[in-house]
Amino acid sequence: MAPDDPDEAGRDHIGAAAPRRTSGALAGEIMNVLLAADTSLTGTEVLRRLAERDPAAAALRQTTILTILSRLQAHGLLTRTRLGRAYSYRPVADKPGLAARRMRRVLDDEADRNAVLARFVNDLSPHDEQVLRRLLTGELDS
Repeated sequence: MAPDDPDEAGRDHIGAAAPRRTSGALAGEIMNVLLAADTSLTGTEVLRRLAERDPAAAALRQTTILTILSRLQAHGLLTRTRLGRAYSYRPVADKPGLAARRMRRVLDDEADRNAVLARFVNDLSPHDEQVLRRLLTGELDS
């Protein structure tokens, strides 16, 4: 083993733990796996696909994946369906739909919705403003 290579326990040559992902980064990776899938996935399937993308993910525990999937479902980002003794998970929307949900949540948290919308529209680029106008008049499909 080279001095800078972590061992099986994720520790380097002086016993310090190898750098870890933040839980937010791992949740993002899990969402990307689910968004790329053409069907719902169980926790085992998510872990396998994560490991295919990044071999270091093979060291993750199944319970870690299941915890993050449960939290994403509790936040309304995933649907969960019983599949035998397990659950399968699927995003509630595609990437643009999830972004729209985040925008709506921000708007819902503000007391003066009109002011927030006005500032948002005033800060749009000319191209985005044109797209928004066409969407609102029905000239453009979403």
